[in-house]
Amino acid sequence: MDTTQLALLALCAGIVIGGAISAIIVAALRARHRAQADTTLQVPDGVREVLHGMDDAVVVVDASAIVLAASAAAAPFELAEGRLLPSDELRALARRVRGADDPVSVAETMRLRRGVPPAEPRLVSVRATRISPRLTLLVLRDITEAERVEQMRRDFVANTSHELKTPVASVTLLAEAIESAADDPPQVRAFAARLSAEATRLGALTSRIMNLSRLQSSDGFTVGDVAVDEVVAAAIDAHAVQAASAGVELMRRGGRGTYVKGDVQVLTEAVGNLIANAISYSPQGGSVGVGVKAADGVVEIAVTDRGIGIAEGDQQRIFERFYRADPARARRTGGSGLGLSIVKHAVQRHGGEVTVWSRPGRGSTFTIRLPQSEPPAHARDAAGKKAKKHKKAKKDKTVTDAAPAASPRPNGEPA
Repeated sequence: MDTTQLALLALCAGIVIGGAISAIIVAALRARHRAQADTTLQVPDGVREVLHGMDDAVVVVDASAIVLAASAAAAPFELAEGRLLPSDELRALARRVRGADDPVSVAETMRLRRGVPPAEPRLVSVRATRISPRLTLLVLRDITEAERVEQMRRDFVANTSHELKTPVASVTLLAEAIESAADDPPQVRAFAARLSAEATRLGALTSRIMNLSRLQSSDGFTVGDVAVDEVVAAAIDAHAVQAASAGVELMRRGGRGTYVKGDVQVLTEAVGNLIANAISYSPQGGSVGVGVKAADGVVEIAVTDRGIGIAEGDQQRIFERFYRADPARARRTGGSGLGLSIVKHAVQRHGGEVTVWSRPGRGSTFTIRLPQSEPPAHARDAAGKKAKKHKKAKKDKTVTDAAPAASPRPNGEPA
């Protein structure tokens, strides 16, 4: 074997040995990185930046359930960096995902407290994902409102179906009765009158259901400057005939010239519903008062009656759909059980609230509270002119009263 062959053989051997050594080093480095990844508690680069840009509550926790990184939305759930997961359910979910053989993502629904006591527990959907053998990502989404809306939808459909069933059945029976009494004109007229009443009731119920649906949706709501005086006056005028028929006096009291932001038609209907209820539950010869007061940036519209009142146990439920504190009286007066629910949703759409005070046998007071707004420019100008006119008239009267009387002449005539 000559020198050249030996050199080539040595070169090949060197290449093989070098490659083997390089492979061993690479394998060792990879094993080291894997070991570090399995034992490290360091949050991967860029994760914190991603968390801070998320709207949901998101945290990264270690094997001891200590929060290593958290989004801003996680703070209300008491999830902060360096703190232990506050819920046993969250800790159990993180352990279950971390102990799985394959990387998995598990979702559960649980109730977690959002805020400090006495805050009510919220329904939260939690998804846990293992991002390393020692790190787990938890994503929390508050679904309380979505669940509440879905429950309201189911209840509304069920209640509406039940409420519509009665008048529809009545109309059907009355139509059959009219057909069977075709040879008896007096009976036909009596059945026709009852049929008309049931049809009117059905139309009113359908209208109220549509109004309530409109209030719960985001459509059909016009915001503008609303004069509370006009709302109250329109509501009183709309129910003047009902009050006269029931022998109930309507009275308007309180301040004037206040304004709110909202939809004048919706607010007029809300106040009108309270007046209609007050009339229906007032005795003949009674009175219903509508008062307006503005203080600390809030306008209060109170409707007071001296009727039968509401039991304390019913006061928490009277704003529910189709709930009637006195079902027998509601049937006699044609009540649908939707009036107060419409009031509540109308007021809430305007950023306000409605409350009730009542005592059985003493009457009730329903109060609508709305944020007060500044009067529009034309209203301020009109108020300023009115104030100037009143001031001028008062000044003229003062001058007239202060003028000396003319001295009489000897014959008794004025000078």
